[in-house]
Amino acid sequence: MRPGIHPVSRPVVFRDRASGFQLLTRSTIDAQHTVEWEDGATYPVVDVEISSAGHPFCTSTSRVVDTAGRVERFERRYGTAAARR
Repeated sequence: MRPGIHPVSRPVVFRDRASGFQLLTRSTIDAQHTVEWEDGATYPVVDVEISSAGHPFCTSTSRVVDTAGRVERFERRYGTAAARR
């Protein structure tokens, strides 16, 4: 690898604003704010709108769409494929 062309990777805390979930990982993103982590060290923090801790799909709180009702409504409105032939 050529020196001087790759971005600097450093530890960064990503914090979910909705649920308060925090994740310490490495990133190349720049952050203006800092937070003290559990180990006592201070790391840059990036606030995100949603993470796996608050996303409905990951927390199993997502809604199931009634596709059967939609199909029946479509068939009533436009008829079935067999009736159009």
